[in-house]
Amino acid sequence: MTSESVQPKSGPSRRTLVAAVGAAGLTVALTACGSEEEPSDPSTEQGAGGGATNEGGGSSTGAGAGGAALAKTADIPEGSGKIFKDEKVVVSQPTAGEFKAFSTICTHQNCPMVDLKDDIISCTCHGSQFSVLDGSVKKAPAVKPLEEKQISVNGDSITLA
Repeated sequence: MTSESVQPKSGPSRRTLVAAVGAAGLTVALTACGSEEEPSDPSTEQGAGGGATNEGGGSSTGAGAGGAALAKTADIPEGSGKIFKDEKVVVSQPTAGEFKAFSTICTHQNCPMVDLKDDIISCTCHGSQFSVLDGSVKKAPAVKPLEEKQISVNGDSITLA
């Protein structure tokens, strides 16, 4: 019998390759699992709520700039509200003649909200829901209420303060 010497092949061994590929895959998996979803682009987000209470914008003469009318009191339904997308505010009328305003920016991850149905404004990013009547959280993941905005009502005109 002849004795042949076995020469090792050049390059990494199979075990080294499997370990490297496995570590890279684990890094990718952990990164994907640990990351939080980014807020959606507000220019592409569309509300799925219904009715006249889900408006896309405010008045065209600088509403919310302090002084220009945002809405007429008759525009705000009792027991619900109206979104003013450009001003990032929702104005509600909890009871007849009482008006409140809240930010439409979700307190969970700052997504803009444009989906209003009845008295609930919903965040399409992660599913949080808030009452437009008092700003309270109705459904998590948000835990903080909506930021209240100051408004003034003069006659039948509502303005952001």
